[in-house]
Amino acid sequence: MVRRDGSQLMAHGWLRITSIYNRRMAGSPSLEGNSEALYREMRGRVRAIFDHALAECSIPRALKHELKSDGRTLLVKDSIYDLTAFERVLVVSIGKAGYSLAENFAGLVERPLEGIIAAPGAPPAQLAGLHYFSGGHPLPNEDSLRAGEAILRLVAGLSPETLVVFLISGGASAIAEKPIRAGITLADVVQTYRALVHSGAPIAEINAVRKHLSALKGGRLARAAMPAYQLSILVSDVPEHALDALASGPTMPDSTTVESCGDIARRYQLLDRLPSTVRSIFELGQLQETPKTGDAAFARSQYITVLSNATAIKAAVEHAALAGFAVEVDNSCDDWDYARAADHLLRRLREIRQGVSRACIISGGEVTVKVGADSGVGGRNQQFALYCGQKIAGENITVLSAGTDGIDGNSEAAGAIVDGSTVERATRQGLDAAAALAGFDSSPLFQAIGDAIMTGPTGNNVRDLRILLAY
Repeated sequence: MVRRDGSQLMAHGWLRITSIYNRRMAGSPSLEGNSEALYREMRGRVRAIFDHALAECSIPRALKHELKSDGRTLLVKDSIYDLTAFERVLVVSIGKAGYSLAENFAGLVERPLEGIIAAPGAPPAQLAGLHYFSGGHPLPNEDSLRAGEAILRLVAGLSPETLVVFLISGGASAIAEKPIRAGITLADVVQTYRALVHSGAPIAEINAVRKHLSALKGGRLARAAMPAYQLSILVSDVPEHALDALASGPTMPDSTTVESCGDIARRYQLLDRLPSTVRSIFELGQLQETPKTGDAAFARSQYITVLSNATAIKAAVEHAALAGFAVEVDNSCDDWDYARAADHLLRRLREIRQGVSRACIISGGEVTVKVGADSGVGGRNQQFALYCGQKIAGENITVLSAGTDGIDGNSEAAGAIVDGSTVERATRQGLDAAAALAGFDSSPLFQAIGDAIMTGPTGNNVRDLRILLAY
């Protein structure tokens, strides 16, 4: 099977499996007629595909597959770390998967660890030797700044005989932070983050600005930890080609520049929305460049991605194919505006449906939403889903859009499911789908009709999945 962007996804055997099941299921009595029973069945099917993808993105499974340890040595790809040869082995685990990564890494190496975890919420249990900070997300909190300060203290003045294992996952940009200069308060940081998140800019551009305003990001954490050996283990929630955007790239060479930050600030009209302490850095030309490829900070660094959006996509494709759908992967709309992405994917789904009895499109990555000042409760996934719900009214199409972290925007849902009956069912309950969409207030509607996806925080994050079925 081939992605729409032209890259190879998996062997052609999946096409053969899909074709066999597609022919076999074509005459299924349960799929005849445009009825609520059919819609209910397909909502269950699309949720099962998503749940399977979540289950396959298991952090314990990924670490066991990618790392090997007998307690004395750690094998990472083709590199062997003799843990007994280091004076100290430190762990810095930051992001939405911060606790899970640290817990499973500790179990893998079978030795006491020393270091820091910064993750959202309270820890399920205390891990010996690891100090825990409950950082904020999507906006930093006091613990985010405490975590940033503690991490920089931990890695300051390390010897060449130290190994620092960085366990990095999505959300770390907000969960651990330290402003680039004194005088920038937590309130200033929160206002800056809010302006960036609501700008409509894609995550890579948001993080480009964050990198240059932070003492941790854009490779500056790696510089602070030199000359220690550094191993970064990544659970990625960014595009495959832009790994330095993950958590705003604290341990990686930065591909963005001061010049690009200025361009982003102008293009999204950010300056007027930034606090004076941050705006003045731009206006006075005081942004400082981050370390790039070739910098001495990265001379002893290794990086390994153990989970990414590709993991979730592959699992979703597998489940949909075995359920009898002709499947196509289309990631071309990554970072598009939600409405443009929905129109593109629905158009392509209808084209595929002309030649097969059951069609499926799997789309990974994230869409963007430029949120108004008086927005309600929801997120990019529920906004995308509700827009689709209006476009597919009366059709035999079901759409799911959800985040693998279990959180969509400022709501308690991971996302939502819509189908040809969504708008009608909402109207019967006195709800106005068009008004909810215009007010960025989709979550109450989905909660009311029972189509919100409630997983709770998953302790993981490998970006979003959009699953579209036509039958």
